Amino acid sequence: MPATFTHKPAKEQRKEPGHGGQPPPVRRPTGGGGNGDDNWGNQHRGPRELLLRIRFFVFSALAADMLFFAVLVMLFFARQAGTHMDPRTHEQIGDWHPVALPPILFLNTAALLVSCLTMELARRNIFREIDALEEWLGLGHPALRRALPWLAATLALGSLFLAGQWIAWRQLAAQGFAFNQFSTPASYFFYLITGLHAAHLLIGVAALILCLSALNWLKRVQYRQIAVDVTAWYWHAMSLAWMLLLAVLALGQ
Repeated sequence: MPATFTHKPAKEQRKEPGHGGQPPPVRRPTGGGGNGDDNWGNQHRGPRELLLRIRFFVFSALAADMLFFAVLVMLFFARQAGTHMDPRTHEQIGDWHPVALPPILFLNTAALLVSCLTMELARRNIFREIDALEEWLGLGHPALRRALPWLAATLALGSLFLAGQWIAWRQLAAQGFAFNQFSTPASYFFYLITGLHAAHLLIGVAALILCLSALNWLKRVQYRQIAVDVTAWYWHAMSLAWMLLLAVLALGQ
């Protein structure tokens, strides 16, 4: 007699609460419709986080730069207290003689302030939400077209400021305060303060040129926004530094 086999149904496992049943597995969200990768905890990463991270590094570098200018100002005031002994009277006399600032410095300051406005307009236009959305959707480059003229105007005004500073140095040298071993302490600090600031602003001009060229080959709108944003904050910081340094030169002597 052939053997017969009967299929017995598997014994069902009861999962009633409090009776040792295993709880259902916890599934973390993957963003919906993805490839199943576990990206939970990274859902906040994106262009905004990259922008904030880069801003943090830029602000840290600018804070160190502002500290450098603060040390320079403290040396400026400390040098004013310097004295030397008169060999005839054997008295301590001061050797600080104030220098009259060339009037062109105030025209340069006006140009720099206007450049701050144009730089900020460029930054706001590149972040304009409706234009950035169109660029993200591939519908053209409206934000880029709006920002480019303001960036070019900022570059022109920054170059005008540097040219004006060069004229101011020439005018001061024509008055007998050349930057040499015979320069007075006041004129020496004038050249030192304005020269170091001009070097920093020259870096800003180079950053503007790099930003203008990079905007043409950067494909993603968020990268263009970051390039303009970083350049704008650096430009604003150098403009603020100049306002403080000019106040020191004009009123601190």
